[in-house]
Amino acid sequence: MSAEWKAARRILCVRLDNMGDVLMTTPALRALKAGRKDRHITLLASSSGTAVARMVPEIDAVIPFEAPWMKGGGAQTVDASGQDDAVRTRVATGGFDAAVIFTAYSQSPLPAAYFCYLAGIPLRLAHCRENPYRLLTDWVAETEPAGGVRHEVQRQLDLVGHVGCHVANQRLSFVVRDEACQRVRRLLAAQGLDFTRPWVLLHSGATAPSRRYPAAHFAEAIRLLAAGGCQTVLTGSSGEVADVLSIQQQAAVRTWSLAGQLNLAELGAAVFLADVVVSNNSGPAHLAAAIGTPLVDLYALTNPQHTPWQVRHVLLFHDVPCKYCYKSICPQGHQDCLQRVEPQRVAAAVRALQPFSARRTIRDLMQFTPPGRAPAAEACNATSFDRAPCADSES
Repeated sequence: MSAEWKAARRILCVRLDNMGDVLMTTPALRALKAGRKDRHITLLASSSGTAVARMVPEIDAVIPFEAPWMKGGGAQTVDASGQDDAVRTRVATGGFDAAVIFTAYSQSPLPAAYFCYLAGIPLRLAHCRENPYRLLTDWVAETEPAGGVRHEVQRQLDLVGHVGCHVANQRLSFVVRDEACQRVRRLLAAQGLDFTRPWVLLHSGATAPSRRYPAAHFAEAIRLLAAGGCQTVLTGSSGEVADVLSIQQQAAVRTWSLAGQLNLAELGAAVFLADVVVSNNSGPAHLAAAIGTPLVDLYALTNPQHTPWQVRHVLLFHDVPCKYCYKSICPQGHQDCLQRVEPQRVAAAVRALQPFSARRTIRDLMQFTPPGRAPAAEACNATSFDRAPCADSES
C-alpha cells in the first residue's frame, strides 16, 4: 500500500446503481476498512443504495444522490440542478482524503471522477476504459468484457486490491435487526403461519422484465411445494402487490403475503427467518447471500457476473444462444432463459437445499413466540431447531 493510501482516513466510496450492487460491493468496503483502524467510509449512493447502506456496518455515513448520468437517476435538467450543487458542496466539505468509484464495466466512472476532482479529493481510484488523465490518480485499466468477465464482487475486490487493500472475509454484509425480526414474526403469526413447519420466502419481482420468472410458473411451483408440506410466503414492493395477489390466485393453495408491508430492514429479517429463498436475480437474492439463507436463484441469462456469492444455492436457467444480452427487455421476445425453466425444477431445488436446520440456533428462531405456542426456555446453547422437512412432491 502506498504511503498516500495508507494515510487516507476518510474515504468517499461511490456506488450509484442499485441495492444489489451496493451489497456486492461490501467485501471491497470491508477491505478498505481493514487498511487502517480509524478509517471512515462514506457512501455516495442512489436512494435504494442509501436504504441498504444503513444495514451495512462497514459504512459510517451515506450521502444520497440520484446521479443524472445513471440509469434511473431521475429527470434532471439544467434548471433543476440544485441537487447536484448540494451534493457537491457536501462532498467538497467532507474532508475526504480519497475517493473510490465503483462501477460495472458497462458504466463510465468519469462523471463521478470529475465530481470528486472538482470537490478537491486528492486520491481518486476507479476502473476506466479511456485515459482519464488527471481525473484519476489511480487508474485501473478496464479489461472487461474483452478480457473476460469477473464476478461483480471480485471486480470490486480487485479494484481496492490495486491500492493494497485486502481482506480474508469476503462475505456480503447486511445486519439483521431484532426489532425487524419481531415485526415479521408478528405479521406472519397473525396470518396463521405454522412456525414448526418449513416455509419458503418467494420474491417474484425484478426491476427488469427480462429477469422475471413467469407468474404462472411461480404459481405451479407453489402448488408443488404445498403438496410436499412447504408453506410459501410471498414478498414484493407496494407496486407489486397486485402481481403477488395474481400469483396467489393462480396457485389456488394457501399462501401468505407480506407484499407492500415491509421496509428493507424487515425484508432482510424475513429473508433471515425463512428456510429457503426463491427469487429472481434481484435485490432479495443478494440479501439472501449476505444473510446466509439458502437460495434458489431464477437466473435470467442477461449477464453473467451477478450469481449468488458464498451462499448455498441452486442456480436455475435454460441455456440459450442469445445469452448475456444485457437487456432489460428480452430482445427476442421469448424470454426462454426463464420461460423454459419448469416449475418442477424450482420445487426440486428447494428440496435440494435441505436440511433446513443447519443455519440458525433455537434462540434465533424462537425470539418471538407465536400465539398458542410455549416459549423455548433456556435454549440459548442449543445448536439447531429441527423443523419437519418438505416431502418429495414428485411421483
